[in-house]
Amino acid sequence: MDVAICSGCRTPFTRSGTSLKDLSAIDLGKVAVREALFRGDVPPEEVEEVVLGTVVHNPRAPNLAREVGLATLPPGVPGTTVSRACTSSNQAIADASNLISQGYARFVLAGGAESLSHVPITVSDPLAASLMEAAQAKTPKGRLAAFRGLRPRDLLPARPQIAEYSTGETMGEAAERMAKINGIPREEQDDWALRSHERALEGTRDGRLAAEVVPVYVPDGKRGVVDKDNGIREDTSLSALASLAPVFDRNHGSVTAGNSSPLTDGAAAVVLASREAVDGHGIEPLAWIRSYAFAGVDPADQLLQGPAYAVPVALDRAGISMKEVGLMEMHEAFSAQVLSNLQALSSKRFAEKELGRSTPVGHPDPERINVMGGSIAIGHPFGATGARLTLTLAREMPRRDVEFGLITVCAAGGMGFAMVLQRG
Repeated sequence: MDVAICSGCRTPFTRSGTSLKDLSAIDLGKVAVREALFRGDVPPEEVEEVVLGTVVHNPRAPNLAREVGLATLPPGVPGTTVSRACTSSNQAIADASNLISQGYARFVLAGGAESLSHVPITVSDPLAASLMEAAQAKTPKGRLAAFRGLRPRDLLPARPQIAEYSTGETMGEAAERMAKINGIPREEQDDWALRSHERALEGTRDGRLAAEVVPVYVPDGKRGVVDKDNGIREDTSLSALASLAPVFDRNHGSVTAGNSSPLTDGAAAVVLASREAVDGHGIEPLAWIRSYAFAGVDPADQLLQGPAYAVPVALDRAGISMKEVGLMEMHEAFSAQVLSNLQALSSKRFAEKELGRSTPVGHPDPERINVMGGSIAIGHPFGATGARLTLTLAREMPRRDVEFGLITVCAAGGMGFAMVLQRG
């Protein structure tokens, strides 16, 4: 695979219901796409496709990519929206890479956006049926009759919940169960969470993380310009994290709000190009995409363990071993999920039993993993996180003189993703 990452950027990642609450995923996507093109010095008319990921679709505008494209690119540029839970923007980047590899496009814009401040609220099935019947009724009497038989509880909106359709288990409950199965202590989870905040704070202060971010102008005089992530806590500590009560198993649990990623609004985008396009425009790529892999596990087993299965496939496809990986960006849905996957990757038993391999896959030294923090501190807009990880890794590899970098992301449905980047 010979696909260049030319440029990219992201909006600030902010907790849902805060600084960016008045902007939709489309609004946020427009900001990220425009800036990504500007930073890469790529004229909009050179782009041949836009592929964006999202998870919580706007029922009024379900094709996010097309709406963003119409506002930022010539109208002849088609757009497609993909959805693969928390790996949605990874899927967008993979799809864009495939288009370029097949020779179907030279420049493709990829990424994702999410506004968890704008979650569609649904109604109960009985009320939905009554509303449909009323809409089809010919007379006022018929419309009123459609609502007979409804009970008060039928009028209540359905509560949004991040849960598995197949099992009913929430991600937090799955993380709690994984912590118990794999023996991940509360102290280690809190330590990883603190590490995330400390590194993200350092990366913001020294400008490395801040350089990814494009300011967002909010149509509200009180907030004005939003130019930084607002989930990074400089005042947290191990004692503060230890004081938080478990959320998903109040009596015997270890997963808390402090060692989990928050609901977040944000967008991220990257410009991808073929080698011919890069050479022809004199672009110096940030990095090259060498391989990727998706994997699936039984959601009723360890829901968020998919990365441990995807990583060895991506490494094999890139023709390298874990020893050659100098940096790793791992999505932090929960500390328990991160530590469970790292445990599996370093386990000979897991390698033999689950992967059919004689030796563990391994992982980089923890000091080389999430060197500027992760989703626990920075935030997790579902459809944008994968593009953020890609951009962060691509920008950090040359600073540390690293040839190969690895991205991993877990996702609902028992899915996992891994991608290998090579220094540009």
